[in-house]
Amino acid sequence: MPAWTPSPAYLNRSRLRAFAQAHGYADYPSLLRWSQTDLDGFWRAADRDLDLVWTKRYDSVLDDSRGIPWTTWWTGGRINYVNTALRTRLGPDRIAVIAEGEEGTVRRVSYGQLRADVQALARGLARLGLGKGDRIGIFMPMTYDCVVAVLAVGYLGAVYIPIFSGYAADAIAGRLRDCDAVALICSDGFFRRGQVVPMKETADAAVATVPSIKHVIVSERVARAYTPRPREVRWSDVIARDAAAWAPEDTSAEDPFMVIYTSGTTGKPKGAVHVHGGFPVKAAQDMAHCFDLQDGDVILWMTDIGWMMGPWLIAGGLMLGATIVAYDGTPDFPDASRVWSMVERHKITHLGISPTAIRGLMRSGEEPVRRHDRRSLFVLGSTGEPWNPDPWWWYFRNVGESRCPIINYSGGTEVSGGIVGCTTWTPIQPGSFIGPVPGMDADVVDESGRSVRGAVGELVIRKPWPGMTRGFWKDPKDESGRYFSTYWGRWRGVWQHGDWARIDDDGYWYIEGRSDDTLKIAGKRVGPAEVESAAVAHPAVSEAAAVGVPHEIKGEGIVVFCVLRPGREGSSALEGEIKDKIAELLGKPLRPEAIRFVAQLPKTRNAKILRRVIRGAYLGKQDLGDLSSLENPSAVDDIRALAAP
Repeated sequence: MPAWTPSPAYLNRSRLRAFAQAHGYADYPSLLRWSQTDLDGFWRAADRDLDLVWTKRYDSVLDDSRGIPWTTWWTGGRINYVNTALRTRLGPDRIAVIAEGEEGTVRRVSYGQLRADVQALARGLARLGLGKGDRIGIFMPMTYDCVVAVLAVGYLGAVYIPIFSGYAADAIAGRLRDCDAVALICSDGFFRRGQVVPMKETADAAVATVPSIKHVIVSERVARAYTPRPREVRWSDVIARDAAAWAPEDTSAEDPFMVIYTSGTTGKPKGAVHVHGGFPVKAAQDMAHCFDLQDGDVILWMTDIGWMMGPWLIAGGLMLGATIVAYDGTPDFPDASRVWSMVERHKITHLGISPTAIRGLMRSGEEPVRRHDRRSLFVLGSTGEPWNPDPWWWYFRNVGESRCPIINYSGGTEVSGGIVGCTTWTPIQPGSFIGPVPGMDADVVDESGRSVRGAVGELVIRKPWPGMTRGFWKDPKDESGRYFSTYWGRWRGVWQHGDWARIDDDGYWYIEGRSDDTLKIAGKRVGPAEVESAAVAHPAVSEAAAVGVPHEIKGEGIVVFCVLRPGREGSSALEGEIKDKIAELLGKPLRPEAIRFVAQLPKTRNAKILRRVIRGAYLGKQDLGDLSSLENPSAVDDIRALAAP
């Protein structure tokens, strides 16, 4: 028996079911087959269903003449996604954004006022000399100003770079330098657990090493004193007062609107390029078809602008005419009832929160949840990492009262949303997915690329989709590039996502973890290379290898194995120093759980560090796979001696 089966109320309301039936498909499997085999017909219908605002209709839906990896969409079409996001189908007084700060301030802004504010900032940015194609970093907490900044950059036809609010200066600077950013929009600070966290000084340190930055625009979030610097201007001084008649830039469907950085297992972070006719369309379609988000719904997703779900919430939520809740704070401050209080006060219908956050909130028990009225909730969402059974059931029974479906959702930054998911039209099992999201031709394959069922295999995608990244910033647009080798290099014409997945005998899908070395800390992805580079920045460290290990709260924590320079010896004090150095360079959320000192790291003959071997040995696994390429087997024994208890 499924844990949840849609009631008549869910079936009658289901936007996806109505969409399917309108095109002659009576059930989910037949709809899914249509979406995978008739890309032209399905995406034309999805465009009409989403009611996208075009300034010029497209001539054809897609062009894959250069091969699937280089597919482009909406050929000849002109669309600026901000036009769709700022329309006022329910009237200009309909609430677009509810912004709540951790300290308790609440601001409700209508679609009409949001449009005026976006126009005013965009016009002001243009007067600074910023325009179409310019890269503009956004280093802000999830505030109303952050929403305005994101939309204003798109309105201008420029390209924004979302940056995690917890990053340290080096991590910010690396991203800004890579994309040759010309401006940075930041906040003066934010509140965390009753304390002010400075952002302005972090931004100052970052832009000091980025010569391409011409302007730094500072939003006064906490109204604290700071030292003005060259190139700096206050948000209030940028706002134009005569922008009402100024129209958005007329962009093509393939014009970039965002470069979002995601770390892989080696090298520097990758800047995934997303376009106006891609990421926003995929975000809105997933919200409509998986989460059943509709006009007038209220959605809160606990996220940050630097993670994919921040841009996803802003673009998709507003394009569907919903009210988005931007929360600038932690889920358990001043106590564990904060999220549930927001559900009650803002009449939230759709709540998205990570398994990590639920595991943390569970510690306070059921009373903080039951203290608040949750009858407004219609859908519970989650993404970022696999579920454990106990937290899933706790979320389902206590938060959703066993009546709300948990829409499990998994994909990636380069995908623009989900590869696999659940819907309100189909049954749900704990921690599972009903299968591919409509429009995604996903499969699970063995090492030869053949479909497998009942066994763990690689998650792949066999057909293109609008939200696919158009490659990495500055990356060659051919098979020599990192984009091609990362996703298309193993099986020709097939996207290898890097997740292990499994389809059970009943047809439910499960994600079993990463098939590469990428770390997921509290649902946030970071490449081990970045962590290792930060560790080696400490003068005592010669080499480092970072791996993820199970963590009760975060889901995964970081352990770094360090080889010290001659003359240095490991100690608890040095361990603390290295942890602090990594936190200093990457941000406190990425501070390792432990540092382990070793004489050598397991490497292949061509000097590649075998992180999977390190992780397996440290966790006490007996079968470490093929070790034939290992140059120094004794290194594995050293790590086994340090095995986690």
